[in-house]
Amino acid sequence: MATNAETAAAPTSIDEVVASVHDTVVATWGDFVAHLPFIGISLAIIVLTWLGAWLSTLFAARLAGKRTRPSLRRLIDRLLSLGIWALGLTLAAVVVFPGLSPAKALGGLGLLSVAVGFAFKDTFENFFAGMLMLWKYPFESGDFIESGEIMGRVERVNVRVTHIRQVTGELLIVPNASLFKNSVLVLTNQPVRRIHVATGVAYDEDLGVALELIETAVRACESRVKDYPVQVFATGFGSSSMDIDVSWWCDSTPLGTRKSRNEVVVAIKATLDQAGIEIPYPYRTLHFRGPIPVENEPSTPG
Repeated sequence: MATNAETAAAPTSIDEVVASVHDTVVATWGDFVAHLPFIGISLAIIVLTWLGAWLSTLFAARLAGKRTRPSLRRLIDRLLSLGIWALGLTLAAVVVFPGLSPAKALGGLGLLSVAVGFAFKDTFENFFAGMLMLWKYPFESGDFIESGEIMGRVERVNVRVTHIRQVTGELLIVPNASLFKNSVLVLTNQPVRRIHVATGVAYDEDLGVALELIETAVRACESRVKDYPVQVFATGFGSSSMDIDVSWWCDSTPLGTRKSRNEVVVAIKATLDQAGIEIPYPYRTLHFRGPIPVENEPSTPG
């Protein structure tokens, strides 16, 4: 039996080569024109997919309700949008390539996803971390968080990265996997939090009177949350003073704690000064094992 290579005659002149190329181009153009309706239908499917993904945003907001966390609403929106786009692109591919079945398309997509997953491991790690963070995580947009050397206000939690506005004003883009795998301190998880300052009074002063004056001064501060207690305790005997720890509750934001700490420190200093109670400077006593010789320089006659 003759093979295709044996039956197909090789072109022997330039005219035959040109004719062969012409026939190929004409056949390709004919196939393209014949597939134009399918291409048009697939483009219409893509447009409808885009419209459906846009409408899914409104549907997600209505499905989640107003009481649902904003991050959870964004997660529902992302999942609906991804599902609609996956379905729409699969249908468009089946229409453009009639021999392609949905099963073959999904199989090829699975092999492609494995290859892409190995190539973009970090990207997918951040993506899935973002999904889990949007699903259920203890901070939302507007919360102040601290993680390692990162501290600032969360502006937005996206699928792959989180935008954090630092207290110095810079915008920090943090991969979600970093926040998901490391410890995160949510400073504004509650509207108030307790802070403290350390102070001390001299050993010659009446410690009980000093504690009462400090507590009265702190209670009078406007930045203190009135529904929470003020705690003033003597904590030990320092090298130059009797140490005192003062704690109270105030606004949980970094600016609120700074303002409250400033007001309390000023109030304690003013109260103790007015009462004549000394806040001592550090004292240091030097002991020598043996006598120290002192030599007097001879005075010169005037």
